[in-house]
Amino acid sequence: MQTLKFKTNIKCAGCIATVTPHLNGLNKIDNWEVDIENPDKILKVEADNELKAAEIIGTLEKAGYKAEEV
Repeated sequence: MQTLKFKTNIKCAGCIATVTPHLNGLNKIDNWEVDIENPDKILKVEADNELKAAEIIGTLEKAGYKAEEV
């Protein structure tokens, strides 16, 4: 199990609703959440050790959002 954190441009509940099917579609993810109160809009992902940060970043880009690992 690993925890990955990303700075994103996900800023509201509507944004979260947009990315939900994309992130939930990655079966390597056990849990994820976005702290929209944090100025950096931190996405925290708990996943198995095989998941790479690039997969999360690519998935968010497909949904129309940006992310960088922190």
